[in-house]
Amino acid sequence: MHYHTPKPFFRKSRKRWYVQIGGKQINLGPDKEEAFRRYYQLMADAASGIPAAPKTDDNHLVASLCEYFLEWVQRNRSPDTYEWYRYRLQRFVDHHPDLTAAKLRPFHVERWVDSYELSKTSRRNYYRSIKRCLKWAVRQGYIEKNPLELLEVPSGESREIYVPPDEFKRMLEFVTNDDFRDLLVATYTTGCRPQESLRVQTRHVQLEHRRWVFPTSESKGKREPRIVYMSDESQAIVERRIRQSAPNAHIFCNAKGKPWTTEAVNCAFDRLQERMGRAVLKDLSLDVSDEEVRAFIPKLSPTKREKGKLREKRPAELRYEAVEKLRGKLRRKHARRYSLYAFRHAFATNGLRNGLDSISVSILLGHRDVSTLARTYQHLGQNPEHMQEQARKAANNKKKKGK
Repeated sequence: MHYHTPKPFFRKSRKRWYVQIGGKQINLGPDKEEAFRRYYQLMADAASGIPAAPKTDDNHLVASLCEYFLEWVQRNRSPDTYEWYRYRLQRFVDHHPDLTAAKLRPFHVERWVDSYELSKTSRRNYYRSIKRCLKWAVRQGYIEKNPLELLEVPSGESREIYVPPDEFKRMLEFVTNDDFRDLLVATYTTGCRPQESLRVQTRHVQLEHRRWVFPTSESKGKREPRIVYMSDESQAIVERRIRQSAPNAHIFCNAKGKPWTTEAVNCAFDRLQERMGRAVLKDLSLDVSDEEVRAFIPKLSPTKREKGKLREKRPAELRYEAVEKLRGKLRRKHARRYSLYAFRHAFATNGLRNGLDSISVSILLGHRDVSTLARTYQHLGQNPEHMQEQARKAANNKKKKGK
């Protein structure tokens, strides 16, 4: 019987030698002679039954450490977690393909994040992704010291953004995609987690009981089934979409019939914010000034690549680019950026304000511990109208008991 012996191969996109052993691609480095030396050592160790141990070396490429980390995440975490890290780490590797751990410094991360226009929460997540990767590499023994240990991760935006019903209704007026609208309404009226509305399939739906049931193996924490109860509005949406779906298909899909992904939802929210911001600017007759445009032009790249050649941008091009970017910032400044998690928060807040007891709200949200609700929504105690109403109800109950 003939056994295939793996051979090293050169990946042009990374300019590195690799070998695939046991379904795993191993980075052998950029130098061919050193790559083959490592290859022969790996084959010798495999033949003698010695497991390949990670090589502690601060000259590891950060790109390689990201690959090792993602392989571990793929084996030990959920697909969504893997994709969360993969998307961000790939962007870092694209930005710094040849950076080694020995040369990595916090300013590399800061400049990388600054190269994108991101929300506060997104900036925080970019920081977290690369810092978590390097921390894991130290624990695994790939590198001796974490070069990002002193990197300060910025705080994110408060996720407890309350979207009252009238504001939600107003927001829907700017939603131009019916598939996206269905996803928003179902999330807002059920209080489900974002990953639950994105994952729910026809097999999870029990129309006779007006609920979705995720088995233990698919629920958060994997300790017990997760049950999401539907409102009249969300049930009507789900029934309609089931009639249009194939068996075991995702309930909420885009216009192309593909399930919504986290990134696609984020992009849709970005476009929604732009439309709402544009309407606000029109109502207020706001626009960028010539002075702002002139001050911003020097911050732009003076060149652009066209048909493979680099050329200087014309003055009209620079002005147009400056105006568009400044208008975009102005639109985002005057319009709120929503998220699916904010709708879950709104569901809980609406329930508490409408007099629903905390235990019922916790069950509907899928909390295992009622104290989670108290910690997360303690801001209601700072709402004078809400607390005055609760005090009024308490006084009325006391009078009734006295009778």
